[in-house]
Parts: sequence; C-alpha cells; structure tokens
Amino acid sequence: MRKINAIVRVMLFIIATLACVCQASADEFFSVRRVYDGDTIQLGNEMHVRYIGINAPEIAHQDTPEEPFGPEALTFNEKMVLSKTVRIQGDQEASDQYGRRLAYVFLQDGTFVNLEMVRNGLAHVLYKPPNITHDAALLKSQQDAMKAGKGIWGNWKEKPSEYIGNKKSRRFHLKTCALGLRTSKQNRIQFGRKWDAFWEGYAPCKKCMGQGQIE
Repeated sequence: MRKINAIVRVMLFIIATLACVCQASADEFFSVRRVYDGDTIQLGNEMHVRYIGINAPEIAHQDTPEEPFGPEALTFNEKMVLSKTVRIQGDQEASDQYGRRLAYVFLQDGTFVNLEMVRNGLAHVLYKPPNITHDAALLKSQQDAMKAGKGIWGNWKEKPSEYIGNKKSRRFHLKTCALGLRTSKQNRIQFGRKWDAFWEGYAPCKKCMGQGQIE
C-alpha cells in the first residue's frame, strides 16, 4: 500500500509539473505588423489576433460607416502596439469563428492592452465564456471609465426605455427582439437604460441593435 501511495504521489507531482510547464509555454511573444481597429491586430507571423473580452467601435469598411470613436480606438491601439513586441496570452478557446487567434495582449512592461482600451472608454466589455479569465478586471475598468465619462461614455444621453437582459449570455436586447423574448424567466433581467446594462457588464445584441452599438 505504501508503495502504491508513493507511486500516486509521484504521478500527481509529474502531472502538476506538466501543467505548470504548459501554462508557462502558453504565453508567446510577437511583433505587431498591423492594427486593424481597436480590438484586432496582425502579428509579424501574419496571424490575426482578436482581443478577448472587449468590443471596440467599428471603423469604416466596405459599405459599413464608421461608428463613434471607431477612429479614436484605432489610433489609440496603434500607439500602444504597432511595431512593438507584445506578449500573447490565450484562454480556453484558441480561435474564433473567423480563424482569428483569441488573446489577451500585454506590452513588455506589463501593460494589459485589452484593459487599457476599456479603461480609456474606447471599447466595452464583451462577456464570452469560457474565455473569462480577466472578466472582473475588465468590468471594473469599464465602470471606472463610465464614472469618468471617458470616450464612448462621455456626454451620454438616452431616454428611458425597456431592455431585456440575459443573465447567462450577458447580452441585452430591445424589448421587441425575438432572442430577448425567448430568454427564460430565470435568466431574464430588465433594464430601463442601456447605461445600466453596460454598468452590469452586459453587451448589446448585435442582431437587434447592431454590431458594437452604444448609443
């Protein structure tokens, strides 16, 4: 029995060691070749990276007009990462449906780029499990930006209305949205303003309110 216990302890030690090695090797360093907008970049190896946990306003492309603060988000992101070496940290999912690498991005001095975009009011939190390692920190930064009226949160004006929030997905919908109306009672929460939904970490449903829509 003692021999078996010793073998088990050794096996557990090996497993723990391998887990630590895998975690350490999860972080990778790359140069940034191009910045597409406030949440998407291209690395020196031509890999496209989508920042986890945030959504920045869109810039103009093809037939889609730019959204408020889209150009500002692009410029801010460029100043932070373009032509610099960044550390790429993954989460539970490696890529999105477009084949882009999903990542938290850090500068060499430790600056958390995803968080900086949110902290400066140039992106909002986008909760997408299972990739939620830094969700609490991102939401705290969003609330700080909202209180300070930075970027997209400045000069905020909206009329009270009715929105349906889904506690599971953390999306909020227009009261007429079919997706919102299908939300189960246990997962449903009502909001009287978009502001309140954003404050709680909910993001707008792109089917009923459009991609990245804020106001």
